[in-house]
Amino acid sequence: MRRDTFLRSLAALAAAGALPLTARAEANLKMMIPANPGGGWDSTGRALGRALQESGVSSVNYENKGGAAGAIGLAQFANGSKNDPNALMVMGAVMLGGIITGKPPVSLSQVTPIARLTSEYNVFVLPAGSPFKTMADVIEALKKDPGSVKWGGGSRGSTEHIAAAMIAREVGADPSKINYVAFRGGGEAVAAILGGNVTIGGSGYSEFAEYIAAGKMRAIGVTSEKRLKGIDVPTLKEQGINVVIGNWRGVYGASGITPAQRKALTDMVTKATKTKAWAEALEKNGWTPAFMAGPEFDAFVDNEFASLRAVMAKSGMI
Repeated sequence: MRRDTFLRSLAALAAAGALPLTARAEANLKMMIPANPGGGWDSTGRALGRALQESGVSSVNYENKGGAAGAIGLAQFANGSKNDPNALMVMGAVMLGGIITGKPPVSLSQVTPIARLTSEYNVFVLPAGSPFKTMADVIEALKKDPGSVKWGGGSRGSTEHIAAAMIAREVGADPSKINYVAFRGGGEAVAAILGGNVTIGGSGYSEFAEYIAAGKMRAIGVTSEKRLKGIDVPTLKEQGINVVIGNWRGVYGASGITPAQRKALTDMVTKATKTKAWAEALEKNGWTPAFMAGPEFDAFVDNEFASLRAVMAKSGMI
């Protein structure tokens, strides 16, 4: 058989489903972003998409589906992308927390782990016109009446929600009585903070950076062990509040894909994280590279579930 005839035969067999399809660099990828535009998952998904295209992927189509700590987008992805080797979904610590608190009908066990991408710590901010000036002011009000302090952030079970409960517990307030307002995306949370509709807001530093720089928000504490490089904001620990919690983000593939298809997707994402576009996204957003894939990532997610559940139970959230 001539070589060109053989290749056409292979293509026909693949199209007919007789050969297993795998993710290909020239493929058109679909990116599920289980949050509304303007937040950390949205930024991560679109930054990864640009990096994927720089690394050779033909195109990336995005879909935002926010709500319930990503559970709504997860359900749509799990049910609508079965066996699709060219589908990715952004996820992370927030989704794990949401699954623990919300117990949605679809879980991460129904989709396929690909890779962890970044880590980031939360920063707490006050609206520029707030009568409070420091975290100490917030803590004083929290101790007097936990419900009087309105915390704004991502979905219930997000790292900023967990951090708020941990702070309450550390300072002697009842964490089950904190007044937490969950938003479906970073854009909604930013609008609420700027409008003075919440007392204090929390999220990844990158989501608030421009507003802090413009003087529209006042940063009063970060959840890192040590001060973040180049960012003059005190940690909670140096303010006498023993709370350290990080956020991380990654991607999963669809359910039902083969080991070979999973490897192809993993290789594709790995290649994307080595591009100039991805390096620029890390620098611009202040993300810490935290790439992890394969069995190591599988074990990491399992351990994170157990760790978050323990922290949330200890803080009175579940």
